[in-house]
Amino acid sequence: MPTEPQNGAPLNLAVIIGSVREGRFGPVVAKWFAERAEEYGRFTVHLVDLADTALPLALPAVPPALEPRMARPAGMADLTRRLEQADAVVVVTPDYNRSFPASLKAAIDWHYTEWAAKPIGFVGYSGASGGLLAIEQLRQVFAELQAHTVRNVVTFPRYYELFGPEGELRDPEGPNGAAKAMLDELLWWGELLHEARRTRTETA
Repeated sequence: MPTEPQNGAPLNLAVIIGSVREGRFGPVVAKWFAERAEEYGRFTVHLVDLADTALPLALPAVPPALEPRMARPAGMADLTRRLEQADAVVVVTPDYNRSFPASLKAAIDWHYTEWAAKPIGFVGYSGASGGLLAIEQLRQVFAELQAHTVRNVVTFPRYYELFGPEGELRDPEGPNGAAKAMLDELLWWGELLHEARRTRTETA
């Protein structure tokens, strides 16, 4: 796999804040990653906060896999649009009881084609695993949705010791390197799959 970015137009990158709980740390982590992605220079970055989205847990009778253009709640329109336009997605998630937040599962399950043939990256944070327990389960979920999860991830175990009071990393070298490695993968797969989706649409 190439390690250097290819030449081309910037790809749309959606960075999803998966936690909606009171006092969550997700926005701090997501802001840090979004800044790294913007500095990378090959993505147009959009922060998507699920706390700003109406996400009913009751799913429609007909699943999105069978009815992709279903009527969704009005409060979900921006999320759906961002996912449709995205060439790549990064999910920022904590571990909740060795898994990922219900808000994130609801956002995933209300959509289907919006995920297909797109690369998905992960930034995790938690007390012990750094979000890896949630990330490994999310890989299985996204595989069912025909998305491609990239190998490299960014994780923050004991995140509360790693960030300063203003949201800055106390020792950024390691996380910055991990973010760069993941962004390299997202760019490579993002360009490849963007072209594949375009070709499929033209020949459909």
